Amino acid sequence: MADEVMKTALLDRHMKEVFDWSDSDIPVRDALWDYFMEKNGRDTIKTEEAMLPFLKDSDDKIESFVNENLKK
Repeated sequence: MADEVMKTALLDRHMKEVFDWSDSDIPVRDALWDYFMEKNGRDTIKTEEAMLPFLKDSDDKIESFVNENLKK
């Protein structure tokens, strides 16, 4: 069970804690959700499917995706 918690710990941290370019207090998970909702025309099912891989991805992979796609 502890492994599960550790895997998603990055997703639960605030954007500004993880990314020095962000001043957002929302969790990384919520920022990704908002990004995919916008991209998928507010389709919850498509967004949920897009989010699933992030639950298994490494922190490095998640950080890389956020830097490439959410950094303004």
